[in-house]
Amino acid sequence: MRRRTTRSLIAALAAMLALVVTACGSKDPSAAAGDKVIKIGAWYPLTGALASFGIPERAGVDAYFKSVNARGGVNGRKIDWIVKDNANDPQQTVQIARRLVDQDGVAAIVATNGTSQTQATFPFVLEQSKVPVLNTLGGDASWYEPPRDGLFGLQTLYEDQAAALGDWVMRDGAKRVLVVHSDPAAFVNVAKVIGPAARKTDPSAQVKRLSVKYQTTDYSPVISKVKAAKPDAVVLILTAAETASYLKEARLQGVTAPVYGYAPVAAQATLTLGGKAAEGLKALQLVKSPNDDDPAIKEFRTAMQKYERGHPADFITLWGWEAAKAFVEIAKTIHGPVTSESLTRAYQNARAVDTGVGPVLNYGDGRHLGTRDLQKVVVRNGRWESQGDFFTPPTRD
Repeated sequence: MRRRTTRSLIAALAAMLALVVTACGSKDPSAAAGDKVIKIGAWYPLTGALASFGIPERAGVDAYFKSVNARGGVNGRKIDWIVKDNANDPQQTVQIARRLVDQDGVAAIVATNGTSQTQATFPFVLEQSKVPVLNTLGGDASWYEPPRDGLFGLQTLYEDQAAALGDWVMRDGAKRVLVVHSDPAAFVNVAKVIGPAARKTDPSAQVKRLSVKYQTTDYSPVISKVKAAKPDAVVLILTAAETASYLKEARLQGVTAPVYGYAPVAAQATLTLGGKAAEGLKALQLVKSPNDDDPAIKEFRTAMQKYERGHPADFITLWGWEAAKAFVEIAKTIHGPVTSESLTRAYQNARAVDTGVGPVLNYGDGRHLGTRDLQKVVVRNGRWESQGDFFTPPTRD
């Protein structure tokens, strides 16, 4: 009897030890929680100079995730989205990434914000921890050419936006184009693409660039230089506030050349600050206009009113909504635990993902940026309106 009792005790202890080792060795946070939640994280500039972007984008993501959880979650799993303020600082973002992965046990970083901030986390998040970064706002060509393991995006690159702008102004009949851009390298690199793209469409195109000190508020000297250049069209690679300053001063000085801008120009802040001077402004966007009447946009406006009443249903909140919806549509395809590994596989296999508010997304083993498509928008009667359908810009040289 004693031998049998001893053997039984040893077997029981071995089984318990195996369970403990398995639990401690598992990197799957959802498995430890019974796979009842999908725990994901993000960082945003919720304080500081760029909080005006971070706060509304977070609200758009929150509105969609709340609406999904209210309907029972993703295949019965509720979304636990943990958000931390990085104040737009790369060093803070790295520390936040460590807390999200090591302490909170997130399966992925989803719908976050910032190019340099997010890139600073890649060595730890993507390479060391093998946690995917999905649907972030920001990035450049080096992120996806060649593709990085675990990194999947849906924002058409600024370089492709510039190529689209160069083609657009030429097709609208311009011959002499002036690109007005802020002086930091990130703006300069985008502005440089416009000339070659314009000449690809029309070899006779004359494209010049005018650099402006970042966050300039007095645009009187700038507009004087624009008048002297006598352009047929002006392309702005500026922030929304700078764009508004340009438009108001151009109106005061009688500059009537049509104005085009990339996605950051197409913001509600441009209209609020620019007023009547913004009428007729043309720009590119990553999503449809939040003022459109199609069902997917109406769903967005209704959810913002219900779940995030204090935030307007504008382009920035719609960026967040699109990123969250794309994540949910892809996560739905996972049968079994939602882990870092299963999310990465799901994105690699994701095809024809249609959020209804942005371009259709297609991913693959060699394609980690879901789209290059863009939407044209124009200011009519004081609000942004979509112009035509999503289109693919010409390839960059």
